Amino acid sequence: MIQTVIFDMDGVIVDTEPVHHYAYQQHFKQLNIDVTPEMYASFTGNSTKNIFEKLKAQFGLGEEVATLVETKRQLFNDAFDRKEDLFLLDGVEALIKDLYDNDIQLVLGSSSAKVTIDRVFNRFGLHRYFTHIVSGEDFPKSKPHPAIFEHAAFLAQTPVENCIVIEDSTNGILAAKAAGIYCIGYDSFHSKMQDYSKADKVITHFNELSYATIKNIKL
Repeated sequence: MIQTVIFDMDGVIVDTEPVHHYAYQQHFKQLNIDVTPEMYASFTGNSTKNIFEKLKAQFGLGEEVATLVETKRQLFNDAFDRKEDLFLLDGVEALIKDLYDNDIQLVLGSSSAKVTIDRVFNRFGLHRYFTHIVSGEDFPKSKPHPAIFEHAAFLAQTPVENCIVIEDSTNGILAAKAAGIYCIGYDSFHSKMQDYSKADKVITHFNELSYATIKNIKL
């Protein structure tokens, strides 16, 4: 029986990827590094800290990782605050409310930093629906490492076999499966170069999910 649904945020609840992409590209120009689209796509689901650890090693960057992270975060925050056409993904708010109204516990398991999560949750009034928020910045390894989802289940006090994860990235799906959690892959037009083959179920719109469909998932 499903007791807890763990949501990823970027690409699942809200599409902040264009804002992140803009901030990263601005930063890459400042650093004078050439990050290919394939390399950038491979970072999906990783924390900013882990991304810059990889970039520092790849390009021999002289700046400290913490400095790189803070510069990118400021570029993101400035762009986020200016962007008026930022909305929750179609159908996800109705799903969140439907699950909440039917006493399904909701937990966020996102690679994003806490400050970014709070920006999104405050903008769209989401805090009231979620019992716990788990940020990737609290873990040394990003998805596909399962730590984020293992900790989300722990905080929810729900056995992993009674949880499901909703994810949009290859790394997120692999993390959910490594944690032993049933995973629904959200394959939307926002997703780029992601592999959904390891997901237990794949959807293309949130109208395919509801409390009724989720409670009847055979684990």
